[in-house]
Amino acid sequence: MSTTPLGSICIPAYNAEDYSAEALDSVVGQTWSELETIVVNDGSTDGTADVLDWYTDHEQITVIHQENQGAATARNRAYEESSGTLVKFFDGDDLLSPKFVEQQVKCLRGSTTHVASAKWARFYDDPSEATFEPENVWQDMDPVDWLVTAWEDGRPMMQPALWLIPRPLMERAGLWDEGLSLIDDFEFGTRLLTHSDGVRFTPGARLYYRSGVDGNLSGQDSRVHVESAFRSLIDGTQHLLDREESPRTRRAAANMLQNFIYEYYPNHSDLRTRL
Repeated sequence: MSTTPLGSICIPAYNAEDYSAEALDSVVGQTWSELETIVVNDGSTDGTADVLDWYTDHEQITVIHQENQGAATARNRAYEESSGTLVKFFDGDDLLSPKFVEQQVKCLRGSTTHVASAKWARFYDDPSEATFEPENVWQDMDPVDWLVTAWEDGRPMMQPALWLIPRPLMERAGLWDEGLSLIDDFEFGTRLLTHSDGVRFTPGARLYYRSGVDGNLSGQDSRVHVESAFRSLIDGTQHLLDREESPRTRRAAANMLQNFIYEYYPNHSDLRTRL
């Protein structure tokens, strides 16, 4: 019986016909051999289903089709179908460097109470555009230190593909909140980190974050999505305060909430007043 830990890549896919093959190819090309991938097609209305079905012959990829229920529900479905001792949530339009998983597994060094993090950079058309500008959180850190530092400018990068999560930690922190849509990764990521013993940075792992996609959830500003962003910020900042109530964590939380006011002014005055 292999003692090499199995990694599970959990992917929600919605109307990602143009990008899902490239994303899956970056997963199939991982150098870590003990890897399974569960992709949930969340009711796509384009050709995503056909693209994903092309990969069903790959023994390490499982494709699930369901009616549209939202990204959080799709992530939870993928997680529930997975069996790996290490878990990564990965969007169906981004890319991973070839040694991403291998390097993060080694970085964790068997810990079940830490998460591994990675570098990231944005691109629009071609991954060669990505420029990996160093950030203050690109180092091993205590979880509260990481959050306080990342929230300094009110716009942290907490994309879920950055994390490699031991399953016991995932079970303690809990699944994705299916009532959230916009910036649900903020609430999830904060809850995850505040249940951990720390973040272990993996210098060689690189996430290529695709931006400017038409219909991308992060660009939506309907009332229901704005309310999701509001609740994600309220719940996420409370997770930090529950872990440490101090001047530095209150200031970090205030930075995040104030950024919402700047982002949506002069609209949604009721939510701004509540903040």
